[in-house]
Amino acid sequence: MANTKTISTDLPANLFNIINAIAAEKQRQLKDIINEALLSYVNEWEECQTAIKRLNDPSDTVLSEEELLNELRQEFGWKV
Repeated sequence: MANTKTISTDLPANLFNIINAIAAEKQRQLKDIINEALLSYVNEWEECQTAIKRLNDPSDTVLSEEELLNELRQEFGWKV
């Protein structure tokens, strides 16, 4: 990474041990595992924010379960 920042944090010993074991199993550096975990967390948070915005947008259509199933049947030929 060309532009990076360094952080320091304290982790509970059990969490550190788990992350360390993952790094060893994947033969990766600890910092890479932590970076991947943080990126995954941020992506999930962003997806939740998008979902909340859509739920609060009155112009965004919300389908009932039956409407969704009908669309899947029509579009993909699903038999659900």
